Amino acid sequence: MEVSDLTSGQLESLLSDRIQNLYFNQLKHQLKQVSCQLYGDELIIILENTVTAPEHLLNQSHQKELAEQVRGILDGVIQPQLRALVEEILQVRVVDFLSNTTLDTGRTGVIAILGLEPKMPPPSAAWQKQPTT
Repeated sequence: MEVSDLTSGQLESLLSDRIQNLYFNQLKHQLKQVSCQLYGDELIIILENTVTAPEHLLNQSHQKELAEQVRGILDGVIQPQLRALVEEILQVRVVDFLSNTTLDTGRTGVIAILGLEPKMPPPSAAWQKQPTT
């Protein structure tokens, strides 16, 4: 199946699955949840439980600065792969990639600005909301 045949919901689900696999394969770390939402030429990603055990231990041991350094190094490795994954799945160029992790909550937020809107099929008549009587 071509990517252009997938709905936005299917693309978002595929992205979520592949991002979870990326984190597990690269860091041996299981994310709790990955939420993706396409808004035209913007993609919002929220990753739950991105903070690894060593980062958590450092943060809880009042070594927040060191935990932030470790997070920065991990982000430097993961972010280019995450960006490439988005480009591969959506088949569009990412022109800007913004990401930040909060150590205390374990969440990472990503905003990817895309060069174009991903191609998707128009909604079928069956998917459109029918008027209620």
